Amino acid sequence: MSAIQISHLSKSFATQPVLNDVSLHIRPGEFVAVLGPSGCGKTTLLRTVAGFEPVNSGTITVGDRLFSSPDVHVQPEKRELGIVFQNYALWPHMSVEENVAYSLKVVGMDRNERRVRTQEALTLVGLREFATRRPSDLSGGQRQRVALARCLVTRPGVVLLDEPLANLDVHLRAAMEEEFSRFHQHTGATLLYITHDQQEAMSLADRVVVMNEGRVMQFATPQILYREPANEMVATFIDEGRVIPVTDVQPDGNGHARVAIFGTCVRLRTAVSQPSVAKAQACVHAADLRFAEPGEAGIAARVSRQIYRGGYCQTDITPYAAPELRLSIHSKKGVQPGDNVTFIITDGWVLPQ
Repeated sequence: MSAIQISHLSKSFATQPVLNDVSLHIRPGEFVAVLGPSGCGKTTLLRTVAGFEPVNSGTITVGDRLFSSPDVHVQPEKRELGIVFQNYALWPHMSVEENVAYSLKVVGMDRNERRVRTQEALTLVGLREFATRRPSDLSGGQRQRVALARCLVTRPGVVLLDEPLANLDVHLRAAMEEEFSRFHQHTGATLLYITHDQQEAMSLADRVVVMNEGRVMQFATPQILYREPANEMVATFIDEGRVIPVTDVQPDGNGHARVAIFGTCVRLRTAVSQPSVAKAQACVHAADLRFAEPGEAGIAARVSRQIYRGGYCQTDITPYAAPELRLSIHSKKGVQPGDNVTFIITDGWVLPQ
């Protein structure tokens, strides 16, 4: 396993910048997911690490090897990286076993050793009994396991995964998430995983890179991204957080502050270095809100919509003090659109300034 060091990386196509001053340090053996809206540059980032695209400025170093700079470009086949593609990229005329063993054959490995390692890889992904089948005879999930086995058989120190679950249905994706966790635990490889699915990123990765418009917005654990977003983009992107205006921020120096929200005093979490300010913004999620109990003071609002979500209802409310703002509460309370309600903010995070 090897560390990946990306320093001040920029990449443009013609005059269109796609990556802008991207810097990341991915630790050896770490599972890192890259997340962001379409067009944010996440796939281009993977392609530069893989060597499919040269860089305009900055450097990419894996272990102690410089892979990319304005003056250096190591070809993809010489980078010794494992790559799992979204479309599996399996040879249709080869059997499962032949697909998995192909890279070992190319480098001239002895036939017996090649067969032993191929069988080990297929056993690990649960496909040993499918060794003689063709890819066309397999389900989508099984094809993805073949792609994993093909990567596993080379015993790479770094594995790049380009939206590997995008073509699978919901049930298969859940099963394959567990497969990727097992893959990571078994190999100990450094994984860089590109995805547009927040649930995948937050459940699988040790840390997550959130990108937007070619820049890194935040690089942190899933817990930090959810509880302590660095800016408004991350706050609204992760789990549909809502950003609301706050005034009269009075921090206590211990990670909390008293703030005024729509005229009501609320205690929220803050950075320890948060100064006293007249105006700021705070991020709240649906889990941070609840309806007020009878006789309990709260913030007045109107119910605008209700959606049944199985174990709870997503109740959308519009505060009277901010008619342009819509918040969501997870609740079992029996309310209807148009009802007048009051709600309590139980938690939230003041965005750093």
